[in-house]
Amino acid sequence: MPNLNVAMLGTPDYAKNVGKKGTTSDLVFYNLKKGDDSVTMTEPLRYPERLQPLFFSTCLADTAVLVVDAITPEFGETVVMLDCAGVKNGYIILRNYLDKSQIAPLIKGTVLENYTYMEDDPNLLRETLLMDAANKKSAAEGTPGVVPVDHHFNVKGIGTVVLGTVASGTIKTHDMLKVLPTEKTAQLRSIQKHDADHSEASEGDRVGLALKNITSEELDRGYVLTNNSNVKSGERFTEKLKIVKYWQTPVTEGMNIHLGHWMQYIAGKIESVSGDPKNPEITVSIEKEMVYLPGDNAILFHLDAGKLRVVGTVPLN
Repeated sequence: MPNLNVAMLGTPDYAKNVGKKGTTSDLVFYNLKKGDDSVTMTEPLRYPERLQPLFFSTCLADTAVLVVDAITPEFGETVVMLDCAGVKNGYIILRNYLDKSQIAPLIKGTVLENYTYMEDDPNLLRETLLMDAANKKSAAEGTPGVVPVDHHFNVKGIGTVVLGTVASGTIKTHDMLKVLPTEKTAQLRSIQKHDADHSEASEGDRVGLALKNITSEELDRGYVLTNNSNVKSGERFTEKLKIVKYWQTPVTEGMNIHLGHWMQYIAGKIESVSGDPKNPEITVSIEKEMVYLPGDNAILFHLDAGKLRVVGTVPLN
């Protein structure tokens, strides 16, 4: 069965009452498993001081759980992030006597408008997420796999191990995988899903991969393992920027930005801006190559903007 990836947002440590704690860095992963059904929950650490963990928590999520204790700028930024990431399925848990009528106007016109309101009950949430995992449809097999790396390390007796989520397609043991954006290639020695060995993994699976022909020191978060020939990379894009409706700061030439896609979060600058100010054509250059599938969207950030740092989305072609 496919794995359900869930962004757990709004209230730190809420997921500890729902699943078993796993890998911890600037992200905290929690796991749920019942029979063949599995759930991976991701919570951001150090948000709102740092924006990256919030982005990383949402970038590959199937579902979001937003726990709302108060209506704050962080709540608003989280709503915008989920909308830009296109996380269409989710649950909203209201606490501290908050009412739907207070939330509804703030999420109108976003993906959260279709989220389900749920009681503040971790046991109910646990069973609901497992049910969603059981009902998740398997992705079509046969497409070569794409795995963005979020953690990497050396394990004594095993060698180089990476952790990540299969963004699309299927990978199999013994596959030869490009390590983009480098020129290196690694062989996939073994695959683990929720601490069990498997011969293959498909879209949505949370995986630990043992690699041959590459060391942990040669890897970085955001690198992409793939044998999909359609995957591209680039460091300069000219596209239409879809600005979020809450954005107030003018988008101007010379603006320092970050561009986020999969587990990549890369600094850069806007070189030019033209056309409609609400949907301008921009040319953006970034400090290193971004890996993507044509037609994907990246999220544009401006960290000096104040309470809202999410500018909008840029298609990658």
